Amino acid sequence: MVENYPDLKADSSFQHLQHRISELERNIADRRETYNEAVNLLNVRIEQFPDVILARFFGFQAATLLEFTEEELRNPDMKQLFDS
Repeated sequence: MVENYPDLKADSSFQHLQHRISELERNIADRRETYNEAVNLLNVRIEQFPDVILARFFGFQAATLLEFTEEELRNPDMKQLFDS
């Protein structure tokens, strides 16, 4: 879409917006990775001795990894979002 509007690509406000969106995407990916590492650690530890004893006593359950569906990963239709 942006390729069709060279003036828009050159606009400093638009470039700032693109940079900010990329930064947010990187931050989300970093946080998801951190969360999934913690979930993996938890899931392994609640199955290993001696942690398994406490995990069973307190009823700890395995956690689910944070994953996104194909639809959630698709870029939003901006026209649809902003048209009234």
